[in-house]
Amino acid sequence: MVSRKYINSFPTLVLSVRKIGFSFDLNVTMPFIFQILTGDPITSCLSPLVHDLICNLGFELKENCDINSIVTQNGEVRWKAITDRVSYAESGQSLDYRRSVRLLGPICEAIHLHISSLTRAQFEIKYSPWFQWTAYPELFLEIFDALESLYPPAISLSMMKLASCLERALGDVFLLIGKECPFLLRDLLASAELTQVFGHAVMDVLKVFIGSPCGLNLRNILWHGFASPQDIPPKYCSALLLLTAGLGQLLKSYLHQAKVTLAHRPFVTLTNLEDVIVFPGVTDEVLSALENVMMKSAFFLKTMLPYWEMAVTKFKVHRFADCAMLLLSQLEAGLRRVFAAVNKCPDRLLTAESTILYTTFDEILAKHLNDGSINQLPHFLGEPAMEFLWDFLNYQEGPRIRDRLSHGEISLREFPREAASQLLTFSLVLLLRFTEEDTLSELKEEATIQLLVSLAEGYRSRCHPAFQLQKQVLSCEKSLGMWPVLALPEEPGQEAARLEGNSEAYACNSLISKILCELCHHMPGSTCAVNGLDGLPPEKWPPLLKELCSTRIPTLFCPRLILQVLVLLRGISSQCQRASDQVIASLQLRHRQWVERRLRSRQRQNYLRMLNSVRLLSPVLYLILLLLALELVSIHAVHSKSAQDRQQYLRFLKLILQYTENLVAYTNQEKNKWNEAITLTHAILLRIWTFSEKKQMLMQLAKKSTNQVDTS
Repeated sequence: MVSRKYINSFPTLVLSVRKIGFSFDLNVTMPFIFQILTGDPITSCLSPLVHDLICNLGFELKENCDINSIVTQNGEVRWKAITDRVSYAESGQSLDYRRSVRLLGPICEAIHLHISSLTRAQFEIKYSPWFQWTAYPELFLEIFDALESLYPPAISLSMMKLASCLERALGDVFLLIGKECPFLLRDLLASAELTQVFGHAVMDVLKVFIGSPCGLNLRNILWHGFASPQDIPPKYCSALLLLTAGLGQLLKSYLHQAKVTLAHRPFVTLTNLEDVIVFPGVTDEVLSALENVMMKSAFFLKTMLPYWEMAVTKFKVHRFADCAMLLLSQLEAGLRRVFAAVNKCPDRLLTAESTILYTTFDEILAKHLNDGSINQLPHFLGEPAMEFLWDFLNYQEGPRIRDRLSHGEISLREFPREAASQLLTFSLVLLLRFTEEDTLSELKEEATIQLLVSLAEGYRSRCHPAFQLQKQVLSCEKSLGMWPVLALPEEPGQEAARLEGNSEAYACNSLISKILCELCHHMPGSTCAVNGLDGLPPEKWPPLLKELCSTRIPTLFCPRLILQVLVLLRGISSQCQRASDQVIASLQLRHRQWVERRLRSRQRQNYLRMLNSVRLLSPVLYLILLLLALELVSIHAVHSKSAQDRQQYLRFLKLILQYTENLVAYTNQEKNKWNEAITLTHAILLRIWTFSEKKQMLMQLAKKSTNQVDTS
């Protein structure tokens, strides 16, 4: 149960929020309920129990611990002095987290005083060798500097970085024994593999600090944006610093005994980052505007302001990973605040107890709440803002920037400026949504701000499978466009005429014309006049496919059925790309061999068969790309199908996928089954035409639905 005192500190105010950014109608005056600070300010988003656990419990015992009982003069950690302070329930099986925090408090205090007494040089000499087992040993000198500064936001950021670096390093250790590293830190700390290396008691110490919501849970409360700078006692950062060195000492002993070497997994690069770069680079003008707006915006609690200020500072000094970490945690904190307001559940703003799930990005950005009701935040923010957040955080083919930073998968030294720049600009536009009119009036006339707001309003998903399919289609079209420009040899007359005399090839051309004629009825207005029976000239394909692939497809919260269709469409597109690339490589190779007269008689005949087949395969692959693009435009029509029709449609797509897979096999340089490719092509064209006549393609259903609306 959340304390009434905490809930009452969130007086409800009806606020007409300025409709700036993210496709809100500027004329709408609908008031939105938003919890803002009036009267007594909120100083913490930690629930009373969690706040007491972190800020008070470890300070109750007034005991002076001798540092020499915890660490030797040489910097070796005496683990028994620490593990003896871990307490267990009467059964002896489960940890007593609260009592453990209480007993470990004096130990942490002694460690903090010890770390604080060292100069940087002394700390480096004494402890740096024991941080080499991590993938980022120099980080720990930075953490020492932060502790020395006693600047609370810097200590919080250090804890976030330490936790992610430690998790990555522990994962590397896990892989000395195990095969697949657990994704969640709590599962990693509970693994038998790490227990085998470090011992059960040592892992229990880590669980108290960072492994369970029942304990201090320092990693999660910081990464999810619950803790204000004043909520994190510096002594816990010092303690984890020393514990990390102690783990390095234990690991050295294990590696020596097991005669194995620790290998670090390579860092990952952010996926499809180039796709989500929509805002121009951050300028001094943008930074100045952000500094101005964040002082007045109601988006976040004022106790969190130092984090925002530090994020801007970190960007200015090119510490882009630090900037992104701070922004991500504070975007989550601010959006949780809006989420709690629009869904009228102010208690969700606070950290939950161990028996209840925290309100994190997963729930904040979901379509439904845990009770099945509709989450009002997506409607409040608008689809473009939601798509931006889903692109950066959730989609599997997106950067998934928060996951990869928090789990230590990205090199902090090489974190791209562009990623931090996009987050910073998005944050500015979001803060403007929650800023009073007087501040907006000063900024709204600035061309730079108007541009940013306009770009935010027009944002569409770049990492959803639908966009990725559009990207694939255009890439494949570009590959197909290279076929006609490849230099081809002069052919003997009888070979040139062979294709015309091939009845199967003639039947294929006839089917292509019929199918194209049908597809023309579903093309955009600017190209509807094209006569399908005469085919499309080569120069018509690029603008046509580009126009279709620029169509905006609703992608937010796509149902499973649509995603299932997209998987098949993308599979077809991918195989078309492979076939095209193979044909180009084969044409280039055989042409070079032809010119150099290095082809034997049989190879020359096979080359000429390939040339004849290529003349047919080019329009076929273009036709398939057009089919994919048109089906994507109408993809939501799949819901109008009956269950039986859906299964038939999926089988139809699987047949095309199988054709493209076989085509890849037949056009491989080692197989060169060009005649077989024509036979295969004839069969699939018959299938496509037969299915087209049933009027069960999505483009046909969508047009039928539109016509019914028009005539009603």
